[in-house]
Amino acid sequence: MSVRTLKGKRRWIALGGCLVWLAITFFPLYWVLITSFKTPIAVVGGPTYLPFVDFEPSLTAWRELLSGQRGQFFNTFLASTIIGLSASVLATGIGAMAAYALVRFTFRFRLLSALIFIVIAFGGFLLGRNALGFGQGISLIYAFIAALALAVLSSRFRLPGPELGNNDIVFWFVSQRMFPPIVAAFALYLMYTEMGKLGFKLVDSYIGLTFAYIAFSLPIVIWLMRDFFEALPVEVEEAAMVDNVPTWRIFFGIVLPMSKPGLIATFMITLAFVWNEFLFALFLTNSRWQTLPILVAGQNSQRGDEWWAISAAALVAIIPMMVMAGLLSRLMRSGLLLGAIK
Repeated sequence: MSVRTLKGKRRWIALGGCLVWLAITFFPLYWVLITSFKTPIAVVGGPTYLPFVDFEPSLTAWRELLSGQRGQFFNTFLASTIIGLSASVLATGIGAMAAYALVRFTFRFRLLSALIFIVIAFGGFLLGRNALGFGQGISLIYAFIAALALAVLSSRFRLPGPELGNNDIVFWFVSQRMFPPIVAAFALYLMYTEMGKLGFKLVDSYIGLTFAYIAFSLPIVIWLMRDFFEALPVEVEEAAMVDNVPTWRIFFGIVLPMSKPGLIATFMITLAFVWNEFLFALFLTNSRWQTLPILVAGQNSQRGDEWWAISAAALVAIIPMMVMAGLLSRLMRSGLLLGAIK
């Protein structure tokens, strides 16, 4: 039901409610916009609402931001763009392949294989660190390789215990988002520091932050794309299999074009997560690859929060996402509906 189908007073009441909701939604953006054009005296002097009426607009905040007085704006914006786009594209691509495999193929493995991986990983790390005298980085690498190899090898045998399937794998992916982000951020920082001692610089690097964001985004990508792929008709793929079309060609040539709205919707959701993420950027960067949320948080001084500068930096972070959402809004809407309708 839409406003157009209503008659009489109901239509005007619904229209009034929509206008009130529109005002509530856009007022914070309007307030940030006008605050970015206020002088410090106008901000601390009390609330003013109309430029040229209540206050005289000023470009002080924008001049300081763009000139570099408030931090390396252009470098930070470029870093956010590069990391955000690359992490979102890679996470969407990898997550789409994983989601398709979980929808079209059946996986079975024993819970004991997962327990073997955990025991060998932790035990191997402690053994290498304490008994063999290896460094933390080398112990971590060797323990992970040994645990992965033994877990894969053990899965080929008929082990006792419960058997897990596709739904359990999806739940495991989604459950990664239940951990407090501070736990993952601190653990990644420690791991990156140890890898840096081995000559692999990951702290304050493009690869390190992008890898963290890909791992951070994969659960939500797999969860969303799984619903999109389940909504696609499997008959088209079966017809291609009859013609001996390889699976990889079916995926890239048939499935992905059919699920383009869903891919774009998932990409935009992932980009929004990455673009606005603060904690990983705070822990894993210090200068060169800092992102816009760090720049926005840094717009203060000994006098306290300088809201005119914070508003200007916040607008810079908001506008690109609004433009992309506006350009891709039609495909996003159809993609979200595709995942909602089974």
